[in-house]
Amino acid sequence: MVKHWRVDLEEKYEIVEKWFLKDLEMIDGKEADTDNPYFDMHFHKVYNMEAYSCASKYTFARTLSQLNATYLKKDFKIVNFDDTYLNDDSIWSSSNRDFVVVMKICFYAFSLLCLSLCRLP
Repeated sequence: MVKHWRVDLEEKYEIVEKWFLKDLEMIDGKEADTDNPYFDMHFHKVYNMEAYSCASKYTFARTLSQLNATYLKKDFKIVNFDDTYLNDDSIWSSSNRDFVVVMKICFYAFSLLCLSLCRLP
């Protein structure tokens, strides 16, 4: 866990607490259908966390899942996250997943706006 604060124009970071991935039992995204940065990490006790954004929360969960699959192959749960954004085989997948997702959503929204403004004869 990293504490972040700003002093004048300088940003500071401090490592407050560390955990082992092998001790992680579950990640709870709290609400899969709501865009929020809050989640819980379940170790020997539950830690309430806040990510920088919802996208960074999903990136963090994907990273933990990939690290677990690569090194530990341990069964831990990821609950209350939208599976579409967690899986590598999803249509939204790419090396910069979060940027691609936002760009596709913006493209579709812009297309709908253009179509709604067009007059049909």
